[in-house]
Amino acid sequence: MMGDAYALQLQAAADFIREHDDFLVVSHMQPDGDAAGSTFAVAFMLQSLGKRYTLMNEGPMPEKFMYMAGPNTIINHEMNPPERKFGRVISVDCADYARIGNVNECFEDEVLILNIDHHATNDLFGHANLVRSDAAATVEVLYDLSVELGISFTPELNICIYSGLLTDTGGFRYSNTSPKVLQIAADMLTRGVRGYELAERLLEKMTYGQVSLLKKGLNTLSFAYNKRVAWLSVTINDLADTDASSEDMDGLVNYARNVEGVEVGILFKEKQSGVIKVSLRSGGQADVAAIAKRFGGGGHIKAAGCTVHGSMEEAITRVVEEVGLALS
Repeated sequence: MMGDAYALQLQAAADFIREHDDFLVVSHMQPDGDAAGSTFAVAFMLQSLGKRYTLMNEGPMPEKFMYMAGPNTIINHEMNPPERKFGRVISVDCADYARIGNVNECFEDEVLILNIDHHATNDLFGHANLVRSDAAATVEVLYDLSVELGISFTPELNICIYSGLLTDTGGFRYSNTSPKVLQIAADMLTRGVRGYELAERLLEKMTYGQVSLLKKGLNTLSFAYNKRVAWLSVTINDLADTDASSEDMDGLVNYARNVEGVEVGILFKEKQSGVIKVSLRSGGQADVAAIAKRFGGGGHIKAAGCTVHGSMEEAITRVVEEVGLALS
């Protein structure tokens, strides 16, 4: 059963899209599979409604997700900021306004934002907010919105929805894999999506850079609090030595979390000197979204992230201590 509040949100989001045009569609910095799937899904939704739109992200869209783009291009704001500004914005998979990054430089002063998301920490920064925290992925919310708008489920849209579900549920393995997730996935398969091909592309295949980085990362594997906390670290030099990209760090945190007895796994990634990005994964004993929030980040109870300023050693000490306190 759909809750009344969510039904009203769906209606308001549909009205926002019907009543406006010339949208800027943006997801969060360093997009994952759900952010990418949501970005391109909205593009296909707007296309089917005859709306004009521009896709943009603060940095590059990872190449491995571009199979979802179809004929769409996406602007890298870092490399090619547009001359113009936008008055109508659709934000997908951004837990808070800051996650949009520098793309907000393209917003008009009187901008209207439709905020579509599934993070429990979402601060409802939109003028219209379509946020369902019990959804496994933002594409799950977009599936509902497509139904609300009466949009045809084209092969391109279906691939985006399935890809976002697949990645944000860890291949339908995480606790967010609800009956509804599997019903939507089954619907997508019925419509011709080749789930096994997407699983191989997104979950199985590893680049040489990923394997090289994994070798280095495992050398840093460390434990604390009776082996209930484990972490890995990757430096800028590691990336340079292995010729790996930041995309190649995807999934590395799971090697810490998946060790038997570990409650919280952490990956510390040096973005630049004095700036450490932190990914946290929990088995459920600790709310890592609450931990991340203390460092200005956010996310979900079992998966969250933040950025810590300081040396790698300082970041590890501070975050591991917070995790230890949460577990105690």
